[in-house]
Amino acid sequence: MPIAIALGGPGAIFWMLVAGFFAMSTKFAECTLAVKYRRIGPDGRVSGGPMYYIEAAFLRLKRPELGKVLAVFFALMAVGASVSIFQINQAYVQFERVSNIQAPFLFGAVLGLLVAVIVLGGIRSIARVTSRLVPAMCVLYLGAGVFILGVNAEQIPGVLGQIWAGAFGLDAAAGGAIGAIINGLKRATYSSEAGTGSSAIAHSAVRTNNPLTEGYVGLVEPFIDTIVVCLTTGLIILVTGAWQTDIPMGIGMTSYAFESVFPWFSYILCASVILFAFSTAVSWAYYGSKAVGYLSGNNARIDVFYKLALCGVLSTGAMVQLAHIVDFIDAMLFAMAIPNLVAVFILLPELRRDLAVYETSIKPVNVPPAGTAQVP
Repeated sequence: MPIAIALGGPGAIFWMLVAGFFAMSTKFAECTLAVKYRRIGPDGRVSGGPMYYIEAAFLRLKRPELGKVLAVFFALMAVGASVSIFQINQAYVQFERVSNIQAPFLFGAVLGLLVAVIVLGGIRSIARVTSRLVPAMCVLYLGAGVFILGVNAEQIPGVLGQIWAGAFGLDAAAGGAIGAIINGLKRATYSSEAGTGSSAIAHSAVRTNNPLTEGYVGLVEPFIDTIVVCLTTGLIILVTGAWQTDIPMGIGMTSYAFESVFPWFSYILCASVILFAFSTAVSWAYYGSKAVGYLSGNNARIDVFYKLALCGVLSTGAMVQLAHIVDFIDAMLFAMAIPNLVAVFILLPELRRDLAVYETSIKPVNVPPAGTAQVP
């Protein structure tokens, strides 16, 4: 969110919310299709994600060769996107800010080692960690954020006006409406992952006999991370005036906003960002692992090599310039979205039929009250 505001002005918040709203439907479709077309091996290992429903979509069009090429392309881009050093970079910036310790390589190496310990443990290990870290992170961050908004409550009406004006205005300093739209949509995509198909890889491993139930679960994610968390962050940055300072774009803006209320709030932010960086790196390592598995035929040695290599790259995350990281990740996500969204569009009629059948099956049966005569 700080990057979206820095590049697109307050209006970027509005477009992030719009993107988050429509992303709910996209996420529903991706997660449903990922479960429907997943493959379960003889050992019970689940392999799923856009790679498999991309193949299925083009098989419907009797173009299996093209489907295979696009699925391979998606997997390659997913491997590239799994180098999620953006969050590690921002975590180090905040860590250095509150501790005054300048050790980017050591910070990255420690975090990379912790990620390696988790991802080498497999999906159960990943699930145990993320199921505890993510809720704790959200509660910690949102609790502090709501408190800051309460302290600055009188600023909120004016800030909402800024967001509306920036979304449709031509403020050159904020990049105008076009800049707000582009940067808002890009950051919303990174936040929710809807459209890229990445998180559908994790959803495909769920234990369910009905793919649509997982679609409904996935639908909630963009609402929480893009509409709730990102809106809270954006409002904090605006009500405290952090976006109008000379602080470089990134976590520094959010830290300034937290510190404007109480200096020790920056430590809460530091803990939240490190937890978020760790959980994001673990999740993307799993996505990349499944993409590598698709490309290598689930070769165990290649999987271990990939995970170790990835963690080695993650250890350098604190030393890379933010602008270069953002451009690289945006390019990878855009490339992933192309074959993914094409496949989702092709399979929409099938998804619509499945949804109609499911909704019919869960409709309550009208049972007449006891003692009421039945009309033959």
